Amino acid sequence: MSLEALAGRICVLTGATGGIGQALARVLADNRAKLLLSGRDQAALTALAHDLPPGSVIAVVPGDMTDAMARQRLADQADAHEADTLINLCGQNDASLFEAQRPDVIASMLAANLHAPMELTRLMLPALKHRHRPLIVNVGSVFGQIGYPGYAAYCATKFGLRGFSEALRRELQDTPVHIVHVEPRATRTGMNHGAGDRLNEALGNRVDEPDDVARRIARAMARYRPRTVIGLPERLYTRINALLPSIIDRSLAGQLSKLKKVLGSHSVKH
Repeated sequence: MSLEALAGRICVLTGATGGIGQALARVLADNRAKLLLSGRDQAALTALAHDLPPGSVIAVVPGDMTDAMARQRLADQADAHEADTLINLCGQNDASLFEAQRPDVIASMLAANLHAPMELTRLMLPALKHRHRPLIVNVGSVFGQIGYPGYAAYCATKFGLRGFSEALRRELQDTPVHIVHVEPRATRTGMNHGAGDRLNEALGNRVDEPDDVARRIARAMARYRPRTVIGLPERLYTRINALLPSIIDRSLAGQLSKLKKVLGSHSVKH
């Protein structure tokens, strides 16, 4: 699939210093898009900007997107540079049994994965409506369609983001704004380091490389594809889960004792 449609786009990319974020920044820059990079680590953002093709980065805007003032600064920069694309990529994950998960971790995931992209979208939407071929890209997860044990809070945030994307796409059908929602499966990034990596290894889950996921996101953007689930088995599982969830229940029940062992629970019942 040609990515020529990305040329000339002015993209706001949150979570730019993460594994997928850095890979996506390179794909976009290599295809002649212009970038406003955002992330919490200013030094990492600056290093990424220096590593990309000359002229591809038009602004570096450090900030935590869970902070209202940081979101406003980014929206103001986006408006000043006439950005036509918002890519909501920043997020957090924590593999843990729900009863053992700390309240502050749950609140942090809700803020980063759901509230922040919703609020940044709300801030940028009025200006985006006046751009040529405006685009909002929300990067969710296959766990936004399949509730997975050990990820109850994370799934809640990604189910919410999927619902937000779907509802907003329908709300904006009479405007030029396109909504693209991409759902990666497990990806080899720092966000999954630790319990997530151990769990994927123990269960034999397929883990994608960030470069592969970045290319899939870029293709979805070029096609204005409303929804993309990455991975053929995952696309099948999501359809089965929607129609016959009891089949997925039984499949995941077979993994439960191993999952609880990896996550350190002593409450497994035999």
